[in-house]
Amino acid sequence: MIINKKKVAFHTLGCKLNFAETSTISRSFPEDRFERVPASSKADIYVINTCSVTDSADKKCRQAIKKFITLSPGAFIAVVGCYAQLKPQEISAIPGVDLVLGTNEKFDISDYISSLDKKEKAEIHSCDITTTDNYNASFSLGDRTRSFLKIQDGCDYGCSYCTIPLARGGSRNPEIPVIIREAEEIAARGIKEIVITGVNIGDFGKSTGDSFTGLLKELVKVEGIERFRISSIEPNLLTDELIDLTVTNGKILPHFHIPLQSGSDKILGLMRRRYTRDLFASKIKLVMK
Repeated sequence: MIINKKKVAFHTLGCKLNFAETSTISRSFPEDRFERVPASSKADIYVINTCSVTDSADKKCRQAIKKFITLSPGAFIAVVGCYAQLKPQEISAIPGVDLVLGTNEKFDISDYISSLDKKEKAEIHSCDITTTDNYNASFSLGDRTRSFLKIQDGCDYGCSYCTIPLARGGSRNPEIPVIIREAEEIAARGIKEIVITGVNIGDFGKSTGDSFTGLLKELVKVEGIERFRISSIEPNLLTDELIDLTVTNGKILPHFHIPLQSGSDKILGLMRRRYTRDLFASKIKLVMK
């Protein structure tokens, strides 16, 4: 019996974490029923994983949604992720959108697609993310020569301008052995480099009593992975111990992406950032030693 596979395409906007999660979502579509195709080609289903850090990000999401609706008017359009969590009604008002899934629901997307018939009005499924402690493990495979490995989700910082806690909830992470197993699975696929990602990776361990440096000490023991790259880390969470480990362990690439929103302590205070100009400068001096 020949099964006519449906073509499914994925498009990701935003951060490395979104890329890891999109890859995980794509693997939830059974290969015996679905064929993955590039987002630039015509498909039966488009899954658009969105970002909502700024108004500009929201605009890019709307443009992407409309682009795929125009590319394949009869396709089933599913919009998921941060923008979908924060502004589901805004997305559902776009003609041609069939399904809107929030931050947690996107990982169960196959449960929400009973048919590929176009809908008169988009279905919306999302929970109150601020009350959930769900953690959905994610890592990317097949898209690049390296893998993005999610180790942490959410943030407790509550910076004055940031929507991340509303879109993803509070800081949380799995136990270290869970992440080690995922790294071992990545290594088994022949991938040599892992990019460690999350919303606030330096905050790893807050929900389990561990630490980011403790996690790294275990990750570097994974056979087959030759390089670990640390993605963005807050300056107040860049500890002396973490810097020393990066210097002494050849598997951890000597690179830090340290965000700086302003050089003014007054502005940083108004933003409710957890560092000052002097603290940031001291971290740079320490790294450059």
